[in-house]
Formats: sequence, C-alpha cells, structure tokens
Amino acid sequence: MPILTVLLSTPPDTTVSAKVAGTLSRLTAAILHKKPELTSIAISHVDPAHWFVGGPSLAAQRKTSFFLDIRITDETNTADEKAAYIDAVFKEIGALLGELHHESYVHVHDVRGAAYGFGGLTQTHRAVAARLQSLASV
Repeated sequence: MPILTVLLSTPPDTTVSAKVAGTLSRLTAAILHKKPELTSIAISHVDPAHWFVGGPSLAAQRKTSFFLDIRITDETNTADEKAAYIDAVFKEIGALLGELHHESYVHVHDVRGAAYGFGGLTQTHRAVAARLQSLASV
C-alpha cells in the first residue's frame, strides 16, 4: 500500500508519466514486494527553468532530475532492499528522462503502522486482522 509522490523536471507529458509510473510500480513490486494493485503514484512536472541545483537551473545545465518520495510501512523492508530500490530507481528513471543530474533523489519513508493506512484502516489494524485470521484457520 505504498504511495509514491514524484516530481519530474520535464514538461507535462502523459506518455512520460505513464512510463515513469509503470517503471516505479514494477520496481516497487519486484524489490520492495508491494502489491501493484495497492500502489498509488502521483506525478507532478516542474519546468526545468524552475528547478535549481547548485545555483543554475536544470534548463541552463541541460539536465533532468527527479524526486521520489515513497511511504511504506515501517519494518516491512530491509536496509538492503531499500538500497537496491534506490539504486534501481535512479538508473531506470535516468534511462527514461535522459541526461540525469546526479542530484536526483529517492526518499523512502518508513512510517509506523499505527500512523498510516488507507480505506479508513491503519496498517497495524490490517496486520492484526490478518494474523487473527491466519490463527483462526489453523
């Protein structure tokens, strides 16, 4: 049930957004083991003339960049899985956007299950209910 918020330093383009969303959904499932049907991705585009790194704009540097902010339930992934995810996202989004600035970011938030949820239920509630259901079927 992760939610991913993405900023891209590209003009709005539904084709680019769809490719980025597809790539992120695939990597999130493959590396972080999150269900694609519960993964939400919101993408915004920022004009490269309005995105600055080290002083000059990305437009002036003729580079692209991105910022991915992903929230996952705490303790559901190892440090190695998160490191592999960050590496894979950087490489694959770079391949999609071209001439990627090194200062492009992935921020994985480990959020407490009691403070995070969807559909009106916390992740802690879902985990406890799943555990009780598995015990009842034994």
